[in-house]
Amino acid sequence: MEASANIWIVKGLLILILLYLAYVDWRTLRLPNAITFPLIFLGLAFNAASDLRLTTPGSAIIGVLLGYSSLWALNASYRLLKNRNGIGMGDAKLLAALGAWLGWGTLPSILLIASATGIIGGIIWLKWRGHQLQQAFPFGPFLAIAGIIELLWPQLIPILILPKLI
Repeated sequence: MEASANIWIVKGLLILILLYLAYVDWRTLRLPNAITFPLIFLGLAFNAASDLRLTTPGSAIIGVLLGYSSLWALNASYRLLKNRNGIGMGDAKLLAALGAWLGWGTLPSILLIASATGIIGGIIWLKWRGHQLQQAFPFGPFLAIAGIIELLWPQLIPILILPKLI
């Protein structure tokens, strides 16, 4: 089978997993470790061992570390201020998995896309739920959507959108 066909099979499977995780998080407010941990390790292994890699092994390792630690630090800061968690650690593991597959350089774009779509989704969620501000809101679906966008259209933000805004 041709290399370009193989990479599309890998991308297709990754998209299906991300869509499943988005669905699970939307319904349960949980991202299961049974899926996020293997997704991290598979991303690292794929980028280390495959000729079809999506990023360098070093970038994948840094992506895992930065992906997890950035959301962990954000949650730790929120916890200091409010004495409660502000973001689930499943979201941090999902961002780490995206870092493992796509590399650390994609994390700012993923977070920007996820945050922008999350704001829109949050407004819709509040209107749908009757403006109950104390309810938990799933961020994982928006991370998954952002990961899919970055997977299919790499560098969308830096190349196509930022120059038009500057």
